[in-house]
Amino acid sequence: MTPATTFALLVAAGAALVAQNLLMARITGAASSVLVALVMNSAVGLVALSVLLLGKAGMNGATGITGMFRPWFVIPGLLGTFFVFASITGYRELGAAPTISILVASQLAFGLAWDMSRSETMSIEGLATAAGGAALIVAGVVMIASRHG
Repeated sequence: MTPATTFALLVAAGAALVAQNLLMARITGAASSVLVALVMNSAVGLVALSVLLLGKAGMNGATGITGMFRPWFVIPGLLGTFFVFASITGYRELGAAPTISILVASQLAFGLAWDMSRSETMSIEGLATAAGGAALIVAGVVMIASRHG
């Protein structure tokens, strides 16, 4: 995959996430609980991915899942569900822009921390550049979120 294709994929995913959260916030408003939207989201995702897996690998794909399963494999699903829950709550309580800005800034901060913890060659210049960029994003979050406070 080329860098331009990867960039386009990420932009499309960002747009899809905004649309998903807006729609799920609307479902939550019409339903008795945010759990209804979360269950529907997860059920549709599970069905779609199951169809793709069966189409690509047949029953070997399904048996491959059960054969390689480890209990810790549920953690990413729980984290993803928590992310969607927090996003829907943010969209309903704060609006799209503050929610997105807070999510992006927190992802960047934790991502930078992770990358730095694994880097064997982190230079002062690289650290300063990353910290400066993160500070600009955090400043943007403060500006965006403060107008909704």
